[in-house]
Amino acid sequence: MYLQNDQALELAGGGARGFGRALDRQAGPAPKAAPSRIDWVPDLGARIGSRDWWRGLATCTALCAATWILSPGMRPLVGTVPTPLAGAEWEETRAQGISPLAQGATTGRRMGANDLVAPLAEVPERPSVDLSATLGEGDSFDRVLMRAGVGRNDAEAAAALVAQSVDPTAIPAGTRIALTLGRRADRTVARPLEKLDFRARFDLALSLARGAGGLTANRKPIAIDSTPLRIQGLVGSSLYRSARAAGVPAKAVESFIKAISTRLSIGRDVTASDSFDLIVARERAATGETRIGDLLFAGIDQGRRKVQLVRFAPDAANVEDDDASRGGWFDANGQTERRAVSGMPVIGRITSRFGLRTHPLLGFTRMHKGLDIGAPYGAPIHAMTDGRVAFAGRTGGYGNFVKLVHGGGMASGYGHMSRIAVSSGTRVRQGQVIGYIGSTGMSTGPHLHWEVWKNGTAINPRSVSFASVAQLSGAKLRAFKAKVAQLLAVRVGG
Repeated sequence: MYLQNDQALELAGGGARGFGRALDRQAGPAPKAAPSRIDWVPDLGARIGSRDWWRGLATCTALCAATWILSPGMRPLVGTVPTPLAGAEWEETRAQGISPLAQGATTGRRMGANDLVAPLAEVPERPSVDLSATLGEGDSFDRVLMRAGVGRNDAEAAAALVAQSVDPTAIPAGTRIALTLGRRADRTVARPLEKLDFRARFDLALSLARGAGGLTANRKPIAIDSTPLRIQGLVGSSLYRSARAAGVPAKAVESFIKAISTRLSIGRDVTASDSFDLIVARERAATGETRIGDLLFAGIDQGRRKVQLVRFAPDAANVEDDDASRGGWFDANGQTERRAVSGMPVIGRITSRFGLRTHPLLGFTRMHKGLDIGAPYGAPIHAMTDGRVAFAGRTGGYGNFVKLVHGGGMASGYGHMSRIAVSSGTRVRQGQVIGYIGSTGMSTGPHLHWEVWKNGTAINPRSVSFASVAQLSGAKLRAFKAKVAQLLAVRVGG
């Protein structure tokens, strides 16, 4: 609590002092202040214009005046001045000294010009020039050399020699070419190509050199170790982050997750205690470079269950199903499963289901043999699975219509398209765009009419699983088993 008066302060045991500065409470007039109690240096920022303020200003002025009167002053320091240079000494010093150009400096380790120096009519050329060029996307080898300064004849001759050793179109974009141009007879002609070096392939370096008979090529094969890279580890809290932390390239991790997701649900079936196992194609050159290729093996070990998938591309003549002839991911038994990329051929919402309904234009009830999927105008329509285009064109109330035959008595139709992207008789792959959303034919707005037939009878498209299983057999199955054994023999980190 606070004590509001002196009496209460005394009763509380306090003296005549409060917080901060001491307060002397005395009755009667204040006595005259003694000189020792006068504040000669008050704060000049407070109570400006008061008697104390003027006293402080006078004190400050007096101190500044006394300091100025008693100061000893500044006398210049006398230094030694060197003797000025002249003649040859001055020229040599000017050439070797570091000084501003405005003072006539010519910095460099050379002697200054004198009367013995004769000016040249023209600057002589260097005996050789070293250059570099980079092959661009879609560029030709001779054009790259000509842009770098090589004459047309030499550029065409060099491109012809390179073509004898390697396909020029197979040289990867971004390849750097080291060039050496020699001395020319006069300034009116291009410098001759003396030497050329570049990495034609990962396993081949190629050089051209000028000899007595002209340019000659020299192939320099590079030894390559093609042992795959195998990496294992625990899934942990995140399969992607754990694989990246183990040193798996990002592209390989993405391929691994896509392959495993065809057999397991990554979020539901794969747990933190599971272990992953993957093998990536790798090439190591004797010169030290490393090139990582495609994912070859993808495995998940869940203790009670193992998922092992191997990338394999067999021939059509040695498989029981055409789906397997194109290759893909096979399990350890030589089977592959192809699933639809999504539940519907277009991203949208179902506006009319399979079954009896009242037709929106005709006004009476009849069988609706498919699904109507509302989607934005021009949205892409995808094939649900592989098949052959039996019909692509305009037909009755379906408008622009595409019919696909998938084999096994299965077929599907897609109507009301704004534009058709395939033609009759061609084959389509799963997920391929076959057309675009429209409102052609008997339609009240942009949507897709999707029908599915089983042995010629319309069925509910949502009741069909667009998945197919293919099995290797014969020689290809034996080759596949040998490849699986070879991959599983790769050591971790080897």
